Amino acid sequence: MGWFSKQDANFHLSTVLPNESQGLRVTAWLGVVHGEAIIGANIFRDMFSSVRDVVGGRAGGYERALSGARDAAMEDLIEAARELGANGVVGIDFDYEVLGETNGMMMVAVSGTAVKLA
Repeated sequence: MGWFSKQDANFHLSTVLPNESQGLRVTAWLGVVHGEAIIGANIFRDMFSSVRDVVGGRAGGYERALSGARDAAMEDLIEAARELGANGVVGIDFDYEVLGETNGMMMVAVSGTAVKLA
């Protein structure tokens, strides 16, 4: 189904078009939908991240915060698609941007095309 795809009983998400051989076919294109989430970096995460930069390893606090923001953006995307009557979103694209005067915030944006699948 593509390098990123997720499907439950009621909704399909994919970065590519579904394969008709898998029993999925787009019956209606409903429009572009999107979701965004912005997270702020707090001083404690920054401090521990600096230590990690010196000694090596992963910045778990940032990873968890980024994962939460990505999940929130996806929830917004799915909600927007469902409001259009969609049961799937295809062509999903993720974008990450650093924001703020001191680069203290990160935005996760996700967009795709809401579709009806049969």
